[in-house]
This record gives sequence, structure tokens and C-alpha cells, in this order.
Amino acid sequence: MRVLIGCEQSGVVRDAFLAEGFDAWSCDLLPADTPSNRHIIGDVRDVMRWGDWELLCVMHPPCTRLCNSGVRWLHKAPPGKTLDDMWRELDEGAALFSDCWNADIPFVAVENPVMHKHAKARIRNFQPHSQSVQPWQFGDDPEGPDNERKRTCLWLRGLPTLTPTGTLDGTTARDSVHKASPGKDRWKERSRFFPGLAKAMAQQWGQHAIKAA
Repeated sequence: MRVLIGCEQSGVVRDAFLAEGFDAWSCDLLPADTPSNRHIIGDVRDVMRWGDWELLCVMHPPCTRLCNSGVRWLHKAPPGKTLDDMWRELDEGAALFSDCWNADIPFVAVENPVMHKHAKARIRNFQPHSQSVQPWQFGDDPEGPDNERKRTCLWLRGLPTLTPTGTLDGTTARDSVHKASPGKDRWKERSRFFPGLAKAMAQQWGQHAIKAA
């Protein structure tokens, strides 16, 4: 089964699907963090039209203008930007989400934070997110990379909601993603993915897609 992981540099989700035996590929506008012949540099909207992808996971689409935390910038632009810039970037982000959500692929998952009303109004065939999860729900080691607080909303088409696989209860979960230091790489730190959650996606969604195909 051919799986495309869109908007991913790290390869965490791609490698989780590869470990389960899928023909998995990642793509992003930027090169992979670790060189791989399984990474395609390009717009996910172009790549998803290349062939017969059976499962599409879009894990880190640009969400700055879509999410609730950024809605304030639509009314008062940050330094160096104009309100026209903000609304144009919102339109671009909503168009990307729309194209991925409505892709002609049987099984689709799109990850994003909670959206504000202006984003929802711009997305074709918008539906409320199917599920929200926390990384710590998929971890076992309090010191491990999954023991983090970061609400992750999932829009699912043709796929089931995920069943948590971890033993952690959230009481020791870190908040380092939200507290990432300011700087040019802050966006990358905040968008990094979690191995336990990626493994659950590969195992649960992968098996569901195989059985349903």
C-alpha cells in the first residue's frame, strides 16, 4: 500500500509506516532533516497527483493563520506585516488544507491545531475535527520524547480515531513544545512529531486501510 506523508521534514511518520511494511514517502517544500531517498521535495498538492496513493497523511501543514492562537493577527498585524498579508496568508493556508482534505485518495488524515471561524469558513467541505490527542497518551517512558503536552487535532476521512497505546497519565507531561525558545528554528521545534503517536498511526490506520481496501 502506497502512503504519502505530506508536509513532513523529519521523516518520523514516514519511517513509522515503513517499519510496518508500507511503501511510504514523505514530501515537503524543504529537504529532509536526514537525507533519504524516501523524501520528495515539492508541494504535497502536486505530489499527491503523481500516482495511485492509497493513504494520505498531512502532518504539519502551515497552520499559523488557521489556528485559534493566531487569530489576533487578523485584526492587528505583527511588526513587518500588513493586514492584507495576514488575510492573504490565511487564504493560502485554507486552500492548502482544502486541497489535502478533499484529495482524491481513499484514506486521508490531516493534522492541525484548533481552527478559528475565519479558517473554517474558507475550507471546502469543512467538518469538525474527528479527534484530538496528546502525545503522552502514546508513551510509556516519563523521560521519553512522547511525554509532552501538545493538543493535536486530527481530521479523518475513511480512517478510525486512534486508540491510545501508552501507559502515561499526563501528570508528568512536559510543556517544552509550547515553551520553545524564540528563534529562527522555533517553528521546527513546535512542529516536530512524536514517535509513539506516529507508530500508532502506522499500525492502526495502516491495518484499517489494508482491511478496507
